[in-house]
Amino acid sequence: MGLLQEWQKIAYNEKANKQDLNRFWQRYFLLEKGVYEKLLSNPEEKVEGTVKELAERYQLNLLEMAGFLDGINDSLVEKNPIEALEEGTKVNLVFDKELLYKNMVDAKADWLYELPMWDEIFDAETKKALYLEQKKSGTVIVGKKIGRNEPCPCGSGKKYKHCCGK
Repeated sequence: MGLLQEWQKIAYNEKANKQDLNRFWQRYFLLEKGVYEKLLSNPEEKVEGTVKELAERYQLNLLEMAGFLDGINDSLVEKNPIEALEEGTKVNLVFDKELLYKNMVDAKADWLYELPMWDEIFDAETKKALYLEQKKSGTVIVGKKIGRNEPCPCGSGKKYKHCCGK
């Protein structure tokens, strides 16, 4: 079993005691915050290495590192092979700053997108624009309802009720 699968087995265990699971996630979120603080302090650094090397660098165990890599993968410039993670797998943490910020907003991870390091990367106006852009991306806008006697929007020239409205 790969590292990611082991991580998921523990992190998403529905049979686990709820309090234990909550403690697990609270501890993990603190560790995650610490890694992001280090990454965002030097956002231009190209962090690369094996899973084991990065786990040691950020003081995580292998499973915590697998969880972190799973979480950041969608924000990376070049995605890691997270499904096949082993301790010797070469990975990178080179992230797209805007995408990472938006993904943190999408995950409702205010403890991450409100980190003070973001102030060195984006000004307040840019952060607000990225925040709003991400929030709006999940909003569904329903168009005007077509009346049954109106012309069909497909362009057939027929009334909607006799065309696409059947």
